[in-house]
Amino acid sequence: IIYPVYKGFYVIIPPHYAAKRMVPPIYYIDQLMSYLNKPYYISLLNAAEIHGAAHQRPQKFSVMSVFPKSSVSQSKNNTLVWVYRKEIPTDFLLSKNSETGVIYYSNAELTALDIVQYEQYIGGLSRASTILEELTEKLDFRGASNKLFGYTSIATIQRLGYILDEVLNAAEIADTLYMELTSYVKRFKYIPLTINKPKDCAERNNRWKIFVNTIIETDEI
Repeated sequence: IIYPVYKGFYVIIPPHYAAKRMVPPIYYIDQLMSYLNKPYYISLLNAAEIHGAAHQRPQKFSVMSVFPKSSVSQSKNNTLVWVYRKEIPTDFLLSKNSETGVIYYSNAELTALDIVQYEQYIGGLSRASTILEELTEKLDFRGASNKLFGYTSIATIQRLGYILDEVLNAAEIADTLYMELTSYVKRFKYIPLTINKPKDCAERNNRWKIFVNTIIETDEI
């Protein structure tokens, strides 16, 4: 059985996937991105799943690539979620063998930053915090100010730090992140925890300079 993944790109469904009449994207993503001639990495919940921190199996498959956006129709393949950034942080990617070759995915620290920065793609900050809770034992932000922080925003680091500190009580990781942040920038300004709600009358977190304008609740694991 030949399965159309993208206009002009097809995969042959192996016998063990034939009953479902579909192929999981991890089976073909590297070949598809080569076909599109675009760099990529498996990101967000799918990267977290590879790290053993997905909580629940993601329903969609998140692929991070670079602008300009590919003209991939949702109707053609509604399994893939495309997220875009200016450049791929190749120094912070890991690789592993798949059934058809090699796949690339974000390391634990980049995954943590991504699920906070792109939280709208995964269902919000509470979902991000639930994933982070399972990811914490793999996080090590020592040296992050040297290069990793250049691929994200200061606001993302502040929000991640607040979640690690105040929601997950991961003080040691939060302290390391804070030391790296304060060596990266001398001062940073107050920002809302979420941009989806007003910050009027919100409590302030002085360490991370956050207007706490939403309540974050993690799921029971």
